[in-house]
Amino acid sequence: MTNLHSLRNREQQTAWILLTPALLLLLFVFAYPILRAFWLSVFTRNLGTELQPVFSGLDNYVRMAGDGRFWQSLWATTVFTTASVISELLLGLGVALVLNQAFFGRGIVRTTAIIPWALPTSLIGLAWAWIFNDQFGVVNDILRRLGLIETGINWLGDPTLAMIAVVFADVWKTTPFISILLLAGLQSISQDLYEAYSVDGATAWQSFRNITLPLLLPQILIAVLFRFAQAFGIFDLIAVMTGGGPGGATEVVSLYIYSTVMRYLDFGYGAALVVVTFLILIAAVAIASFLLNKYRAKTSGAI
Repeated sequence: MTNLHSLRNREQQTAWILLTPALLLLLFVFAYPILRAFWLSVFTRNLGTELQPVFSGLDNYVRMAGDGRFWQSLWATTVFTTASVISELLLGLGVALVLNQAFFGRGIVRTTAIIPWALPTSLIGLAWAWIFNDQFGVVNDILRRLGLIETGINWLGDPTLAMIAVVFADVWKTTPFISILLLAGLQSISQDLYEAYSVDGATAWQSFRNITLPLLLPQILIAVLFRFAQAFGIFDLIAVMTGGGPGGATEVVSLYIYSTVMRYLDFGYGAALVVVTFLILIAAVAIASFLLNKYRAKTSGAI
């Protein structure tokens, strides 16, 4: 018993030794910037007026509470994130179900399906900006040829249409990532379960609802949380396509923070924006994780 306990201690010590470099790297890359932002958020530092930081307490947060531009950008971020994640999850699940079937050329289709996700986001944003161009865009050209419109639609000049355009571009790029994650989960489900369930007279929908969906929930949880964090912090795609316009309709929080820090050089207020955005993101991810885990436990119990 003593030898076993000693062996476990040595294994734990070895594990900590191996993990220490990675933990230090994470501490330096992630923890330090976050702590620095918390510290800077209670100071007033604007290179246009204040070269040295001046302690201001919670003034930056009070200012934020009355900042209409911040609330507008937060609303735009919420709309974009919700629409993108839901669309990508539904489409990704459908694509994964198709790619999980046996058909000729499946390997080639699986390989080409992931190409949009592998392309640089800024390049994709530039391409979609031209696709939605009101004069030379492919979308308007197709609609004209179909006789649905007579004059070009200003997709990126209308607040609602601009949001639809950036969501569409993001869904096109990121759906393959969701589908690959879900496809990996589908391939881990034994076919014997479906065969045994079909013997009892279960339909395809019943098999999907009672077998596929519950067993796929871990991958769904990972995909949703990962994409939620990415979509909430979206920057490059919208910066290239619309620059936050028109009239701030697509200005997400990350773009507002960028403008505050890099254009107006207001580092204190920019840090406060970073802190609040970080806390909102952590809270949203925690709530989503709790609800999905609760649903998973309920579904597993039903099975």
